[in-house]
Amino acid sequence: MSKVIIVEGKSDKDRLLEILDEEVEIVCTNGTISYERMEELIADYQGEEIYVLVDADEPGNKLRRMLKNEFPEVIHLYTQKMYREVATTPIEYLAQVLDRAHFEVKPEALEGKGE
Repeated sequence: MSKVIIVEGKSDKDRLLEILDEEVEIVCTNGTISYERMEELIADYQGEEIYVLVDADEPGNKLRRMLKNEFPEVIHLYTQKMYREVATTPIEYLAQVLDRAHFEVKPEALEGKGE
């Protein structure tokens, strides 16, 4: 079973690629999307471990609520509100979040040397 992380934008994806030390499919929603589009997206990854890591703002919260209601099997990962966006969250903090979720992360990211 492979892992998939749903993020909002390319800058979020790029941030995660700086940290991850394993093959992970990172899917960008490019902002808020419709239920129908989300259903298509999730269907593409049936049988995979699907994670969501979105910004701690209203568009991110809206997307997260939709996913929680319609796709309860999806695993939610969070950044802190003070960082607001995944792309601006310190690498060390994101590395810890991903490590706790059992992703392989680059050792230098956990040490805060990935910036």
